[in-house]
Amino acid sequence: MTTTETTSSTTTDSAAPHHAPTVLLILAKEPIPGRVKTRLSPPCTPAQAAELARIALVTTLDAAILTAATHPRLVLDGQPGPWLGDHAGIDVVVQGHGGLADRIGAAFATQSGPTVLIGMDTPQVSGAALNEVIATLRAPGVDAVLGPTDDGGWWVIGLNDPTLPAFSGIPMSTPGTGAAQAARLHELGLRVATVATERDVDTFDDARIAARRLPGSEFAHAVAAIEATIPAAVEEPP
Repeated sequence: MTTTETTSSTTTDSAAPHHAPTVLLILAKEPIPGRVKTRLSPPCTPAQAAELARIALVTTLDAAILTAATHPRLVLDGQPGPWLGDHAGIDVVVQGHGGLADRIGAAFATQSGPTVLIGMDTPQVSGAALNEVIATLRAPGVDAVLGPTDDGGWWVIGLNDPTLPAFSGIPMSTPGTGAAQAARLHELGLRVATVATERDVDTFDDARIAARRLPGSEFAHAVAAIEATIPAAVEEPP
């Protein structure tokens, strides 16, 4: 489901024509144990958490190449390597410096047309879902798209004009991130379409829920293998 909101301020015309190709950015960290998905531990070991992060990223890349985006690009904190598997040839852009908001802003600022960004925390998101986001961004009367998460953040954002100052000063990874981001888009006078709410994989309970949406997948098998090592006292989510 998609909803579009407008502000009372003058709507900003997108600087990028809607016929320009869409760029899909995947923001990610190299899956190094102890550096990624630390909230999965416990019950995961750092190595298990890193492996789930790797699979989540590769699964997201699998979805990205099935989209209408002309240029999927991996915006990476770290080094590409064999862990990318079949995606070893993907266009890799090194993340900029500073906090997360600064790095996201820098990734957008290097683009020149409609741009969508997703992270590595939602492996359950399909190529079809990403295509819906892209189609929404390109629809008449839409300048930006935002996909909220159920913990108050966002999982996807898109701008027809990626040069806008949409991220500076936005507090990231807080329960108020999504609301602050939506407010900034409205302050810029953008017509914002809200797409489906998703759940980030931050904890192992989140990973279990995502795995249920990916039956038979590498991610689901990895979660099941980790579950087999966890004491029975660790309850499953409802």
